[in-house]
Amino acid sequence: MFESLREDFRVVFERDPAVRSVAEIIFCYPGFHALLFYRLAHSLWQAKFYFLGRFVSHLGRFFTGIEIHPGARIGRGFFIDHGMGVVIGETAEIGNNCTLYHGVTLGGTSWAKEKRHPTLRDNVVIGSGAKILGPFEVGENSKVGSNSVVVKAVPANSTVVGIPGKVVVSEERSGTDEKADLEHGQLPDPQARAIECLFEQLRHLEDELAQLKAAQASPAAPVKKSPAKKTASKKPAAKKVKDQV
Repeated sequence: MFESLREDFRVVFERDPAVRSVAEIIFCYPGFHALLFYRLAHSLWQAKFYFLGRFVSHLGRFFTGIEIHPGARIGRGFFIDHGMGVVIGETAEIGNNCTLYHGVTLGGTSWAKEKRHPTLRDNVVIGSGAKILGPFEVGENSKVGSNSVVVKAVPANSTVVGIPGKVVVSEERSGTDEKADLEHGQLPDPQARAIECLFEQLRHLEDELAQLKAAQASPAAPVKKSPAKKTASKKPAAKKVKDQV
């Protein structure tokens, strides 16, 4: 238990530059409190005390604003920043060193009693307000932009933005980095890029149109007439016909 607490403190110090002391984490960090409630609720759930597990989870939701179902599975080094409005469903699975910001939902899209919530692999960062909906995987080292809605699997080492979420960056990364990449705000905007491409094409068309107008407005070059061919006089032929008659 003490080892888990030391790791929780270490994770907060690594990923939140605003923290100043362990006492601040203990008394002022709802993400830390939510993890304590979750561990107790998850232990009760695994012991098949389902009602008690849900009740402890509900208490955690009441005090922290973070709802983590006791049936969810969460790995080491998990960090919830701010945390208000975070919802993690029953069959969700979260790998090691993952980071969630406020307003994130790991939700399901089915009423069947089966795997219906997403699986986050190691070192995943989910931006504030993002929704991950469905029983698919978000690959390791991936990032999901703020307010994105992801409804299909995300490959490893990818960056996803938009509604619905689209992979805008996909790259191979060598080695394993246990420290999460928190630069989730520096994400490309595919819609802005598409609009920019349209404006570039429009500028090219305007340039071509201006060139055509300039060519029409300039005086036309004088047309050189080819010299007329000399044609034989028809009078001798007419005189010859008269003589024959």
